[in-house]
Amino acid sequence: MTTTPFNADAPASRPAPGALTRLWQRDLAHYPDTGRRYAYLAIVVLTTIVLYYALYIQYAVATSIITHFHMTYRYFIWVSVVGNAVGAFASLIAGLADRWGRANMVVYGLLVTGLLVLFGLPNASGELSYLILFALVGFVEGIVLVATPALIRDFSPQLGRATAMGYWTMGPVLGSLVVTTVTSSTLNSSSWQDELRYAGISTLIVFLLSLVALRELSPRLRDQIMVTLRDRALVEARAKGMDLGEVESGSHWRQMMRLDVVGSAVAISIFLLLYFAAVGNFVVYFSTVFGYSEQRVNALANWYWAANAIALVVAGLASDRLKVRKPFMLVGAVGSIVVTLIFALSATHAKTGYYTFAWMFIGIGVLSGLTYAPWMASFTETVEKHNPAATATGLAVWGWIIRIVVAVSAAFVPVVVTTATPLVEHGAAVATAEAQAGPALAIVNAHPQLFAELQKYPPTAIPPALQAQAVQQVGLPGLQTVQKAQPQLAVLQQYGTTVQKAAKDNPGNWRTWWFVCLAGQVLFLPFLFVMAGRWSPKKAREDAEEHQRLVDLEMAAMAGGGQEGDGESG
Repeated sequence: MTTTPFNADAPASRPAPGALTRLWQRDLAHYPDTGRRYAYLAIVVLTTIVLYYALYIQYAVATSIITHFHMTYRYFIWVSVVGNAVGAFASLIAGLADRWGRANMVVYGLLVTGLLVLFGLPNASGELSYLILFALVGFVEGIVLVATPALIRDFSPQLGRATAMGYWTMGPVLGSLVVTTVTSSTLNSSSWQDELRYAGISTLIVFLLSLVALRELSPRLRDQIMVTLRDRALVEARAKGMDLGEVESGSHWRQMMRLDVVGSAVAISIFLLLYFAAVGNFVVYFSTVFGYSEQRVNALANWYWAANAIALVVAGLASDRLKVRKPFMLVGAVGSIVVTLIFALSATHAKTGYYTFAWMFIGIGVLSGLTYAPWMASFTETVEKHNPAATATGLAVWGWIIRIVVAVSAAFVPVVVTTATPLVEHGAAVATAEAQAGPALAIVNAHPQLFAELQKYPPTAIPPALQAQAVQQVGLPGLQTVQKAQPQLAVLQQYGTTVQKAAKDNPGNWRTWWFVCLAGQVLFLPFLFVMAGRWSPKKAREDAEEHQRLVDLEMAAMAGGGQEGDGESG
């Protein structure tokens, strides 16, 4: 542990800023008491929830958006790819939060996101403008969603970090839960534009709260390692004598280019491939394979998000109590692999029931929560091991990698699941045509050679002999039935075979993608061993006791130095 000598002659803290100044200058000169600290953490978690709500809402109404803008499924996928790619590079900009601060990025990012989702996306004039506006949302959120875990880290000492990160990681999960809860309750009476507006209004409400209430630690405080709340006095004493030139020396980016930082960020990103698919593709998967409506899919997904949210908090509390992260990650990852395998094997069985999927989602949600909350704590501790002043930079590396993985995985879904495109684009039209042209289709199928000949001629140019043959074999009423159904029969002729083949191959294609997600979870396991932290609770407890002993010694030395100086000046 690196310490900075106490400087008794350090200048006094700046005078309290005015009301308007406080809307920009948000630094805290002292570590907040427990009540205020919890309040700041709660605001950050609420911010994260509402931002993911705003980001994920489009996926819950994907088929409606595709239909409204006459998009191809591939184009809609590229909306997501571009949004996440832009967000990835915005995450790198968020690395400047180590120097610029975190709170303003969060507060004013909420404002921009809320305005875009409330007024921009619902009023997009076409598919191109929708893509551009969603890319802007991705850019802003790429910045904010790196700054928020940095704030969580700042306000949580290491031995409470997993619990705090458990609450933070509930952000995307509860955001998803809000999405599915709201849409499953309101889609029968609301349009997709209304669903986006609900998210935009919610974001602006949280913006107003954070505008007046959110604060952050000063650089002198946040750029130190705080193991327990008992370190508060020592951290503040060091901060009085800390030289900010020291804090900002060296390349934060170079310090973060390590296997334990970059490798573990890649590992968690591919571990979460199934989560990304749940957010972006469950509506398409369950609607094309099992015939579920958007509302029913979102109701089913509630089981996943609710179980995951509870598990994140419980895992964080247990991890902090035992003072270890890696055993939780190992048990959660191995368990998730087993349940994901069962889910993947169920992808080809059309008779798999709603509640069977619900139980599988509960299992995956619990086990992935057991993995992710301790991982977030361990990752920030791994970054702190190299440089606590580079926390936002380390999180920016993670943010860039995870959004690149989201973008690449989204781009590859239609490449692997080739059947999704014809089913999303033409499946509904073919089903409607089959329902409307049922009697006509039966007549055509009963006389295939005759109607094959008839199709060679325009209706007004059919040879008299062929016309007479048709009347004799089919009858005039039957011919009139077929004639009235020509638009539907044209749809079936153009797309029917393609859609039929896609429907047959679709479950197998999705199973392949679920196996890709499974492989990502398996590849996560080796990177557990390069991260910071103990495997043994006993060893971790001994480390904590040794740390406390060193803190007591340093505080005693500071107190002794201060008393000696007072005696000399007297």
